[in-house]
Amino acid sequence: MSMLVGIIGKPNVGKSTFFSALTENQVEIGNYPFTTIESNKGVTYVRSKCPHVEIGRKCSPKFGKCNEGVRMVPVEIIDVAGLVPGAHEGKGLGNKFLDDLRRADGFIQVIDGTGSLDRNGNFVGHGKFDPLDDSNFVHEEIVLWLSSIISDGLIKGLRKIESEGGKIETFIATKVSGLGIDEKTVSVALKRAGVPSNLREWNDDSTKNLAEELISLSKPGIIVATKGDKMTPDERKKLTEKGVIVVSGDYELVLRRAAKAGLIEYNPGDKDFRILKEDKLNKEQINALEAVRSYIRENNGTGVQEAIEKLVYNVLKMIVVYPVEDETHWTDKAGNVLPDALLMRDGSTALDLAFKIHTDLGNNFIRAINGRSKRILGKEYILKDNDIIKIISSH
Repeated sequence: MSMLVGIIGKPNVGKSTFFSALTENQVEIGNYPFTTIESNKGVTYVRSKCPHVEIGRKCSPKFGKCNEGVRMVPVEIIDVAGLVPGAHEGKGLGNKFLDDLRRADGFIQVIDGTGSLDRNGNFVGHGKFDPLDDSNFVHEEIVLWLSSIISDGLIKGLRKIESEGGKIETFIATKVSGLGIDEKTVSVALKRAGVPSNLREWNDDSTKNLAEELISLSKPGIIVATKGDKMTPDERKKLTEKGVIVVSGDYELVLRRAAKAGLIEYNPGDKDFRILKEDKLNKEQINALEAVRSYIRENNGTGVQEAIEKLVYNVLKMIVVYPVEDETHWTDKAGNVLPDALLMRDGSTALDLAFKIHTDLGNNFIRAINGRSKRILGKEYILKDNDIIKIISSH
């Protein structure tokens, strides 16, 4: 799988419903804290225009699917146990929560848009709690968790660097390598955090500031407010003005399940749907679907697909690249057209793509070929969105 997105938030905010809406996986959804104890894992998709329309031959995706020229590119999702204050010290299910997020490339933080829950996920009544408070304390817990990882043995390590020489970014990078953070990222974070050049002046604030920057650089995220169908227009406006994406996981789940059952025609992200088998629906089901239709027309969709695509494309800045073995027909050796669609960081090179496909391909890279122009490309070629690339190696 090309990347991993973590769904985070305090207990009972609707994370599991949001996860189910994205992945169509059946998970336990309950109205009480810690419904999710073991992490739920699944696959969702982001949309991209498929190049197969350019050659008039239908593609054959190994993973994901293609709907009328819209390629559905897979993204792995993990929904972890709810986070409570003190999680970085092991409170609630904190240690498990945080360990589950080590591999995540980015986060979707889910908050309760109706403001009905306290910090521990207990119901206190609609509008009794500020939803934006969730984002503050959850972010704080993640920063404190990373700070504790950096702090472990830090003083001893800094003294060793001071007496024996060495690079502080190398030392820090070793401590955080398990989180997928490299030395280059640490170097940038150290500069942005304003860490003192005199190591004797390093303190707890230095560590926390560094952790803040590392999270921002290596695991950025967005905030999603669930229960959009239960929110007032003023509640919605207040959150959207702060850059929060308001969603209705419940309504998206209804639409995806109805589509899967063949009752309606609906693709994720659509702003409307078409009922296919009205005779198979009772009056209550039809009324429920019309309530959903009214909501998505008024709000330009449920927001669920918009959320994952905003994270992947706008925040994580990913592009879609199609590796092929036959640059003329855009196929693999078996003749499958555009079998793979890979998400790559914007700015990635042809060599990065080779390593993404297989280590041997990267180690033995000779050149690449652009499937559209047939131009020969070197290892430093910067990939573009929707590129079709053949890698040639000596192996």
